[in-house]
Amino acid sequence: MCGIAGLLDLSQSRDPAALEHIVYQMTATLHHRGPDDMGTWVDSECGIALGHKRLSIVDLSPMGHQPMQSASGRYCISYNGEVYNHRELRRDLEQEGVHFHGQSDTEVLVEAIDCWGLSETLRRSNGMFAIAVWDTQRRCLTLARDRVGIKPLYYGWSGNDFLFGSELKALRAHPTFQNEIDRGSVALLLQYCYIPAPYSIYRGVSKLPPGTRLDINIETEPGAATPVAFWEMDEVVRRGRDESFRGSHDEATNALEQLLRDSVRLQMQADVPLGAFLSGGIDSSLIVALMQSQSSQRVRTFSIGFHEQQYNEAHYASAVAKHLGTEHTECYVTPQEARDVIPLLPQIYDEPFADSSQIPTYLVSKITRRDVTVSLSGDGGDELFGGYNRYAHTANIWRKVSWLPRSVRSAAASLLQCAVPWRGEGARRLLRTPHRQALYAWLNTHWKAPEQVVLGASVPTLAFGEYNRWGTRSEFVEQMMHLDSITYLPDDILTKVDRASMAIGLEARVPLLDHRVVEFAWSLPLAIKVHRGQAKYPLRQVLRRYVPEELYERPKVGFGVPINEWLRGPLREWAEELLSEERLKREGFFEVTQIRQRWQEHVAGTSEWHYWLWDVLMFQAWLQEDRSSTWERAQG
Repeated sequence: MCGIAGLLDLSQSRDPAALEHIVYQMTATLHHRGPDDMGTWVDSECGIALGHKRLSIVDLSPMGHQPMQSASGRYCISYNGEVYNHRELRRDLEQEGVHFHGQSDTEVLVEAIDCWGLSETLRRSNGMFAIAVWDTQRRCLTLARDRVGIKPLYYGWSGNDFLFGSELKALRAHPTFQNEIDRGSVALLLQYCYIPAPYSIYRGVSKLPPGTRLDINIETEPGAATPVAFWEMDEVVRRGRDESFRGSHDEATNALEQLLRDSVRLQMQADVPLGAFLSGGIDSSLIVALMQSQSSQRVRTFSIGFHEQQYNEAHYASAVAKHLGTEHTECYVTPQEARDVIPLLPQIYDEPFADSSQIPTYLVSKITRRDVTVSLSGDGGDELFGGYNRYAHTANIWRKVSWLPRSVRSAAASLLQCAVPWRGEGARRLLRTPHRQALYAWLNTHWKAPEQVVLGASVPTLAFGEYNRWGTRSEFVEQMMHLDSITYLPDDILTKVDRASMAIGLEARVPLLDHRVVEFAWSLPLAIKVHRGQAKYPLRQVLRRYVPEELYERPKVGFGVPINEWLRGPLREWAEELLSEERLKREGFFEVTQIRQRWQEHVAGTSEWHYWLWDVLMFQAWLQEDRSSTWERAQG
């Protein structure tokens, strides 16, 4: 795991020293992602400069140093991630006459590109990655991001310079970078609690979407270039419907276990200490069970606990660890330790990000990093196997209201408006919902009309609004899973884990999101994934073979902290400063009355607005950090 950065100067006007200086400054900002080594590569004649910060995982020797050129000299690569099947690819390349000097997956990747081309290499690679590769022959820079979106990659233009980096801080280090805030992205943040791809907080800077590549050459017009997909979740979902698994429940369980065992086996490869996050829930327990069953040594597992019992699952994790015989580390976190993370969040996440489980995710990563450099995670199971409570909840609500004709529902909503004009807004909106897709979008967003809260904002249309994409699967639960897989999963869950873990140089791997597992999961009929009302049924069936049911069968609990209570107590002064009427007016991003009203109602305890307020607070805290860093750059 590493950090990458670079630029392509289309004017080709800079000398080697100037290019070297810029790419060095950009790359140095990513030290936390790669504390073990740093490298740059420059070809001033073409205007290309690549940078790399290395976290050594496979082949710890200098033979893994990046940027790395292919033996022929044609390609130079800067790459963040892991190609888990690199040994298999190495054998295939050796059979074609390729000779290797080291053992790193980077060398396999760049030689595969030289031998097979980038398209074929991406098709054959199993892993998580963000890649920048320069073709000296075609004078073309290509960026590529892994299929599901585990690793991040930003890109944008600054005049004639095309910039890219693992995090926005790398782009901000460019001397002419313009950090103009995109108000539409602020509105998206208030809707979703994150900024979905391809958007970023800055105007003119994009996130490369999962499963795509982007080609830029010296003839590309500034601002031009469109990502092209090499793997699409939408197509996987469609193919799963058309080529549905025809076997029994037991056959599905056996096939899934085989795939997961192989995914875990591949992702346990490392030349550094390795462990796993363990919450005691189904997904993390299954990953740990499969790790321990394939390891001759005790697997290292890590969990955190909270003294507030409604947020504490540490005892469940401890019971699973004891049964499996892992070497378990459990650390209880005080409220003050959790709150101390909050001032770090703008730097860790680099753009506003408001999923409050970012706090415990960072804390468990920090504890894990004390003993290991790589940790496996159980993320992805809910989106693939229908695990979120909201799926059943939303489908149940729709069943209760959809049987009425829409005209009758609208009339009932109008009567409710007259009877209780100041209350019952939620019920009125449910009755007026035109279709189930709109219901899901409404129930799973925070600020419902963010363009009325963010001054001057025009809200882009995203997957929630593209209802034609819902027709891929007929079942409502599967439609919700599909939408989450292309929005919530990469832009919230995987972003949260990547930034929290990489902030302290920990590589997090996600075996459930091996693309083979993803494709198999979408081939399973919903009746297999959610069986007799029990979600994630195939995962449960596999886990039963390793862990007694009583150790993991319990109601699903979120991974959170009591933000609602903290905002009324120890965080009140901090929040009041960021949400003061004078400050909001001076900065000019928000309609002050709505923010202040919700803040006052929350503090008084008459309403629970902590999710909505946390969105605004994370923007405000980030804005303060962004303007501070801008001032420092101007002074420097």
